[in-house]
Amino acid sequence: MKKLCLLTRLCLLAFALTVSAIAIDGSRPAHARQETSLNGYAPGTIVVRTGARRLYYVTGGGRAISYPVGVGRAGKTWTGSTFITSIRLRPDWSPPAEIRRDKPSLPHVIPGGSPRNPMGAAALLLAKGEYAIHGTNAPGSIGGFVSYGCIRMHNADIMHLIQRVHMGTPVVVTR
Repeated sequence: MKKLCLLTRLCLLAFALTVSAIAIDGSRPAHARQETSLNGYAPGTIVVRTGARRLYYVTGGGRAISYPVGVGRAGKTWTGSTFITSIRLRPDWSPPAEIRRDKPSLPHVIPGGSPRNPMGAAALLLAKGEYAIHGTNAPGSIGGFVSYGCIRMHNADIMHLIQRVHMGTPVVVTR
């Protein structure tokens, strides 16, 4: 057998470990974006299920793209219907009054692209007050109850999602 280069051996090892992990627990990693079934919503709708910590983009025919998300911590979750009012890449962030009260040392504005900016790569601003669906520079927060009400996504996932939505896209947040 021919000798394999170190990179090839490492790739094969990573693949084997991934397959083993899936075989042991019988599922895909919880952090994975995946296609799934979802009925009851019009194509093009974003559905957030805070209890499941998942965001679904409805593609139609009973199908959706499911993304893992971080959602509002205890007392900060909300439910209802809204829509996207703005799509921003690498947005600046101005902490809302409630966050400034809890963290007075924050600057009034954190520039887009800064590692301290919690908005990450992009943001979908919502008509429901100061909330957004946005990327994050803290990927370990995905899957948790972690925010002041915003919906956090991996940066790669928010970039994947913004290619599919537009201003006016409906958003439904449920428990």
